[in-house]
Amino acid sequence: MTTSPVLRGIDAITIPVPGLDEGLAFYQERLGHQLLWRNDAVGQAGLALPDSDVEVVLTTRQPMEPNWLVDSLDTAVRDLVQGGARVAAEPTSIPVGRVAVVIDPFGNPLVLVELMGRYETASDGGAVPG
Repeated sequence: MTTSPVLRGIDAITIPVPGLDEGLAFYQERLGHQLLWRNDAVGQAGLALPDSDVEVVLTTRQPMEPNWLVDSLDTAVRDLVQGGARVAAEPTSIPVGRVAVVIDPFGNPLVLVELMGRYETASDGGAVPG
């Protein structure tokens, strides 16, 4: 078992929306959050929280949930499984790092993210790894 905490911080909170344009109309235009990036291919857009490094990620494909930062995805998955969690989605690469999902012993999904960069907005408005 690990001697230091596995979950290091929150990378993002995903918020489901019916479409990115509708979600941005509310969160960006009405609530004033700055658009950081948009990726229509995966149905997501990242918005800034002004007093935090945590992003609000509007999503057309995922439920509302936190995305937890970990130092090492492989170590975190191993430690969580040894502690009684089960793997729901094996570690996989994403443009800004790696991600996996485990289910804790109580049925809660934990989205684990090992960041190696951040998305940035490209000149065409899309997202590119930074």
